[in-house]
Amino acid sequence: MKPARLLLLLSGCALLLAPAVRGCGPGRVVGSRRRPPRKLIPLAYKQFSPNVPEKTLGASGRYEGKIARNSERFKELTPNYNPDIIFKDEENTGADRLMTQRCKDRLNSLAISVMNQWPGVKLRVTEGWDEDGHHSEESLHYEGRAVDITTSDRDRNKYGMLARLAVEAGFDWVYYESKAHIHCSVKSEHSAAAKTGGCFPGRALATLEDGAQTPLWALRPGQRVLAMDGAGRPTYSDFLAFLDKEPRALTTFHVIETREPPRRLVLTPTHLLFVAENASAPTTHFRPIFASLVRPGHFVLVAAGGGSLQPAKVVGVRDRRDVGAYAPLTRHGTLVVDGVVASCFALVQEQQLAQLAFWPLRLYHSLVGWPGAQGDGVHWYSGLLYRLGRLLLPPDSFHPLGVPRAES
Repeated sequence: MKPARLLLLLSGCALLLAPAVRGCGPGRVVGSRRRPPRKLIPLAYKQFSPNVPEKTLGASGRYEGKIARNSERFKELTPNYNPDIIFKDEENTGADRLMTQRCKDRLNSLAISVMNQWPGVKLRVTEGWDEDGHHSEESLHYEGRAVDITTSDRDRNKYGMLARLAVEAGFDWVYYESKAHIHCSVKSEHSAAAKTGGCFPGRALATLEDGAQTPLWALRPGQRVLAMDGAGRPTYSDFLAFLDKEPRALTTFHVIETREPPRRLVLTPTHLLFVAENASAPTTHFRPIFASLVRPGHFVLVAAGGGSLQPAKVVGVRDRRDVGAYAPLTRHGTLVVDGVVASCFALVQEQQLAQLAFWPLRLYHSLVGWPGAQGDGVHWYSGLLYRLGRLLLPPDSFHPLGVPRAES
């Protein structure tokens, strides 16, 4: 194993054992002491979080085009009438109140944090959706995905902490951009760039051990679902957790259709799918590739009658939008979704490396059992592994949607 990959695996083990990240989701770890609230550290002037460029997958993702009032995408914007937020609205058009749902949710959460931090003070938005071209080229303000904020009292001594509160509220990128305001932005609601990994729509179906089918959104830790083992044989594998869960995300998916037998799999372009060039290849020779690389004429593995797996020829590939994005993780690292064998992993085109990197998480569940209800968003462990991978692996290891792009 290459040193960088070995280091990634060992770092994953260390992260799992680190006290700061021992819990998964809300609540206490059994047997641990309740820790005092974490001290919030203000951002420094010109600091941004996370420490990557804004329009990269690790932050708010790529610019997807300006939204105008007469464009089809205008319906993606929703007004924010939260009385606990002051909107400057110097244009008197209500444009600053318009934003994506993701941005609205984060902003409303931040408004509560501001009032808790400074009683009597409210959150103030100076810039929201921009329809007049006042920002730099490819600014996320043109998509309703960015806001510039201050406090209602305009006390600049509060702005560093305001930026930290914005990070805690869930904004995907926060920048102490100016002495006069904080810049915050979020991921797109409808593209693969909104995901840190690869996902399936929530209504896609998995097969349980008793033969019943269940939508992915309804999966519960400990349930056993149809998957494929390392020898290319069908097996039932424990569902452990969602690596990502976005119930309301409107996402662009790849639709891969087969014939003989007919199957239709819907997944994000960055997700791994097992593919071969011909039907005679044994199941162990089906190699994982990104869904975006699958073409008509390729063969994928599908579940057939009698509990076997067989190749099926891809006859069509297209895109479609759907609501709800879920990335289930099983003990075997594979899953049969809508009758097609898929990987649980995405972004890096190496199934074995991904399976090794998640070994500490599988060990964790083996030792402590199943945690309580999992919150929405990216699982803490997969998020940390992604950041480690960006540091340790060469850029060409990642899907193009995961490679940083120069800022405009």
